[in-house]
Amino acid sequence: MNEQTAGSAAVVPDRDAAPAAVGFWDAFRFWLKLGFISFGGPAGQIAIMHTELVERRRWISERRFLHALNYCMVLPGPEAQQLATYIGWLMHRASGGIVAGGLFVLPSLFILIALSWIYMAYGEQPVVAGLFYGIKPAVTAIVVHAAHRIGSRALKNGVLWAIAAAAFVAIFALNVPFPLIVAAAALIGYAGGRIAPERFRAGGGHGAGKASLGRALIDDDTPAPPHARFKVGRLGTVIAIGLLLWSAPLVLLVALQGQHGTLPQMGWFFTKAALLTFGGAYAVLPYVYQGAVVNHGWLTGTQMIDGLALGETTPGPLIMVVAFVGFVGGWQASDLAALFGPDRRFVAAALAAAIVTWFTFLPSFVFILAGGPLVEATHDDLKFTAPLTAITAAVVGVIVNLALFFGWHVLWPAGKDGPFEWPAAVIALAAAIALFRFKRGVIEVIAACALAGLAWTWAVG
Repeated sequence: MNEQTAGSAAVVPDRDAAPAAVGFWDAFRFWLKLGFISFGGPAGQIAIMHTELVERRRWISERRFLHALNYCMVLPGPEAQQLATYIGWLMHRASGGIVAGGLFVLPSLFILIALSWIYMAYGEQPVVAGLFYGIKPAVTAIVVHAAHRIGSRALKNGVLWAIAAAAFVAIFALNVPFPLIVAAAALIGYAGGRIAPERFRAGGGHGAGKASLGRALIDDDTPAPPHARFKVGRLGTVIAIGLLLWSAPLVLLVALQGQHGTLPQMGWFFTKAALLTFGGAYAVLPYVYQGAVVNHGWLTGTQMIDGLALGETTPGPLIMVVAFVGFVGGWQASDLAALFGPDRRFVAAALAAAIVTWFTFLPSFVFILAGGPLVEATHDDLKFTAPLTAITAAVVGVIVNLALFFGWHVLWPAGKDGPFEWPAAVIALAAAIALFRFKRGVIEVIAACALAGLAWTWAVG
């Protein structure tokens, strides 16, 4: 992963001098570039921002950066995108936040729409089918690795292990909806935080600050700018605008298709998904699977695996996989074919992907623009609450269930009575070894497995 960007002129060589003020369009160019290089998931994306904004450009101090990050980590939604929105807002008001957060998402949206079109239009071609034969087992290994990575940080004691195990049993054996699992975990955490607070005290996820890097444009003692000071009227305005931007498109979609049409159903479903993404994208994927695959039938389980693979290989938040879900659902929806015409499936699919992205990310902008002034009112570090600690533990169990679901569809694609796909099992094992033993990057693993799948299909074809 390349964490260096151009624009060295923005770097201030004198550590004791505060950087010059950064213009809106200078910041615009940085956020645009960030949208194209933000690979590596939230950890990699946050590392890029830290390197560029704290260490190289010194637009914001270490303490203020971590303070904003801690707030974003307790919100539902993609924390790296929210962090970019927060810093953009702090520097250049609401317009700066919207630009920073929007450019974090838009490049990946356009890339995913293009890749999704190739997938749907040419997915049956031998070359594409062969590549995805290798990609599917790689994704299974990636999800297992994600469960291990999150679990190693989150499950610090027996109580949290028990919550994770209970969440797994609830979703795997009892088919309990994901929102109920989140609610139950939050209640357990709330009660446990009062009874045994030491069991629900979360550790820091991104490490402590480094030594002083010199003066920053937004330094530790820099007072909050006027637009970042809390005012009740401003809070009410942000919430009102957010509700309008959510309700107006939804009402329009209902008027266009009716309450049970594909587009309004997607808008409502992904609004709920946006409010449940505690613990990162892997946490909400089981909920997306339950709704998009099982309840609505917008796509198949196999297509969901392929979409996750495409999401892993594009910049931007991993939750952008929802754009693939929207595209495939729009491409296959009979009511959209009737509305746009069967020869305009791309238009219907691209519109569905854009609508899904809108409803997924709108809450994140509202959370930052509404809550930012409250956060700026104090520079004391924010801590994870006990309910969020318990939710993170439950998420581990849910992700394990997701890995089993993917593994089943990859190794027994024809069902329990069908043959066992031993080549896929070999590729999955090799991917797991590359991730766990050799610490290889996700994109490297997916590329290697895709080539292995293509070689196998050519050999037997």
